[in-house]
Amino acid sequence: MTPSHIAPRTTRPVVLITGASRGIGRAVAADLGPDHHLILAGRDERALDALAAELPSAETFVAELTDHAATAAAVAALDLGEGLSGVVHSAGILVTGSVEELDTADWERNFAVNVTAVSELTRVLLPALRAARGTVVAVNSGAGYNSKGKRSAYSASKFALRAWTDALRQEELPHGVRVSSVHPGRVDTDMQHELRAAESGDYESEKYLRPETVAAAISYVLRAPEEAVIATIDIRPRAIG
Repeated sequence: MTPSHIAPRTTRPVVLITGASRGIGRAVAADLGPDHHLILAGRDERALDALAAELPSAETFVAELTDHAATAAAVAALDLGEGLSGVVHSAGILVTGSVEELDTADWERNFAVNVTAVSELTRVLLPALRAARGTVVAVNSGAGYNSKGKRSAYSASKFALRAWTDALRQEELPHGVRVSSVHPGRVDTDMQHELRAAESGDYESEKYLRPETVAAAISYVLRAPEEAVIATIDIRPRAIG
């Protein structure tokens, strides 16, 4: 739970990305890498180290984000004296099943990762975010707007995450922290493979968004002019709508 692979600090804006080793998180790292210092958060230390080695200025942050005390201690060990320009919450899990099938542990695990861990990490980062007038980006989902059968737990967590971003945006207005919710439709990622398997459907990657496309939207949010906040982005694949 301690930072590793620490690169020399520069005058670059600093952004922490969770779920950085794959999917949308990795694409965000590639997009921001040329002109940011990145803190790459995740559980796979080897994958994070490999990614950090590819970037001009990066360090890794190996963490189990549901272990809140250890996460807070690891954040305290980071060098955030100049503040934090942004945090991108890309880590998340997919829990599928009907209400009849899901048990208490399924619901608790789903909310622990998709909502509580996001809120707690943000809470301990708030002093650094406020110091830099930074931006919080929650990677949500189309499921944050619409719920379907056998996805009640996942959709409920994404509805909750959307409510959380709306509340945080109002709370942090006096402190200059911007808060954004990005809602991608189907994206060509490992999670999409899990979803299509649960749906017993064909995997049609040509119809899905590329992670790089979603990363470009997130980069736009982070790079928005000082006077603006991009509160919500709903981005969907053209082939599906």
